[in-house]
Amino acid sequence: MGTQHRSPALAALIACFLPIAFATACVGQGDKAASHSPAATASAAPPATASPSPRPATTPYGVLVGSQGGSSYSVSIVAFDGKLVASGTATAPAQVACGTSAAAIVPLPVSTSDSRLYFMDAAGTVRYLAPGGATGTVTTLPAGTASRRSMFAVSPDDRRIAVVVEDFTSSGATARLYVEDLGGGNRTTTYSQTGTYGLWPTGWRGTTNLIVAKVRACAQGGSPLCCGPLEFHVVDPSSFTRRFTIGGPTCVVAGAPTPAGVVCESLANRSANIENWTESYMMGGLSVPAPTPAHLSPDGQRIAVVVDADTTSVYAIKSVSGPAPLALLACGWIDDTHVMSGGDAQHQPRVADVINGTIVPVPAQGDCGGRIPGGL
Repeated sequence: MGTQHRSPALAALIACFLPIAFATACVGQGDKAASHSPAATASAAPPATASPSPRPATTPYGVLVGSQGGSSYSVSIVAFDGKLVASGTATAPAQVACGTSAAAIVPLPVSTSDSRLYFMDAAGTVRYLAPGGATGTVTTLPAGTASRRSMFAVSPDDRRIAVVVEDFTSSGATARLYVEDLGGGNRTTTYSQTGTYGLWPTGWRGTTNLIVAKVRACAQGGSPLCCGPLEFHVVDPSSFTRRFTIGGPTCVVAGAPTPAGVVCESLANRSANIENWTESYMMGGLSVPAPTPAHLSPDGQRIAVVVDADTTSVYAIKSVSGPAPLALLACGWIDDTHVMSGGDAQHQPRVADVINGTIVPVPAQGDCGGRIPGGL
């Protein structure tokens, strides 16, 4: 693949693609030394309305999350055949900014476990939605304001929740990370940092490894890759000790993480690298028009690379080959052979089978917000 000329639509996507699909310095280094502080008192949470340990889903699903620009937003669970299996709505969290000069960079207000989608409303209430349509309330986090946002990631077994409460200023942000039981209680010691970088709780690998993203706290003019994770840190959820780092200055994170790892792109030689959760290695033979979104399949066998605003090419890792380019702008995988695109009323979301090239429409709107099962 040679250098591609991008349309304005793709340029806008690249500037903000990671927040639609994901997931620091903590667990990375902030501008000021991080500190451990005593655990704060947990906010009172409404009682859970279902068992804390539901059965894991036996069929993979994709998640679409609607725009939070209005008073409410939608969440949708989508099957690999494009069918809508469950949906819900919530009041949209407050828009946040870094003073008056820049937008704060925050992820979508959702998380997935191996059985459910979790989503947060304007008051900080976290609810769940199961593929069968069951729903309920599980906890309440500090409510968002014009300068504060709570972010969260639920463990695959639905028992624990990692929370970052981030307060933004014109010079950056102060992030406080803690982990507690999903219904509240049994909280770990809080980790905190202040600086120009923020933290996103992005997901869990099993129940003993928490994935935290290092991100810029505030938008820097909308340049390519301005607004997504710079690194993913694998940390101990009890002590917040960092065990491993993927991504970094020489290999830019290019897509949402999956159980197999993440794609990062070398800006020096425009190559796609695959980094799993314990090591980094180069994928030889595939050049990319860096920077551009690229998503690793859950089994680590394929990469979906966005070519332009209307096209995605899917490459098999071992042979660096694939079918004809797909006519959609992929933002994530549902399972090992199906990718999904987001969209709105003008550009309907779609699901594509990467083996035979079949593309079907999805009767919902929104951006990719993860998949079920959600464990990494």
